[in-house]
Amino acid sequence: MKKMPGLDESLPFYPLNIAVLTVSDTRSEETDTSGGLLCDRARAAGHALVERAIVRDEVDEIRQVVGRWIADPGIDVILTTGGTGFSPRDVTPEALKPLFSREMDGFSVVFHTVSLGTVGVSTLQSRAFAGQAGETFIFCVPGSTGACRDAWDHVFAFEFDSRYRPCSLVGQIARYRGICP
Repeated sequence: MKKMPGLDESLPFYPLNIAVLTVSDTRSEETDTSGGLLCDRARAAGHALVERAIVRDEVDEIRQVVGRWIADPGIDVILTTGGTGFSPRDVTPEALKPLFSREMDGFSVVFHTVSLGTVGVSTLQSRAFAGQAGETFIFCVPGSTGACRDAWDHVFAFEFDSRYRPCSLVGQIARYRGICP
């Protein structure tokens, strides 16, 4: 009998160290509901929120913060929100894709599949993407709170949980290799 994908509650949970970056010309920590949602969801799931920042839609500013976080061995995953659309100021892909050693094409496919159910074909206007830079995994989602909710509730909640089977991203985190299948 084939097992269905899902959480195996008999396995241990291994928390991730997560940093959240909001890319926006207009948001402050008080008005950043998208970044706030990602931070809240990460903590509620049992992960450690290591850092949170907000930068303008500027390639150099985005790269500076993310580059510092990539170099920090205490950060496993970076989540960015904002800057993934098609307005002239949306530059998150241009800022971060050159830093990747590998792209995670499947993330965009899964995110858009989920998003299709909530915003319809408007999902085409998102350039959500993910990849790996050094040992750090980076996920970039749109700046809307709804998009962040979709990404967390339907993708990250499972991919970031070591108990998810048949496998989760946690087994690819350097400090968990060998102890987390």
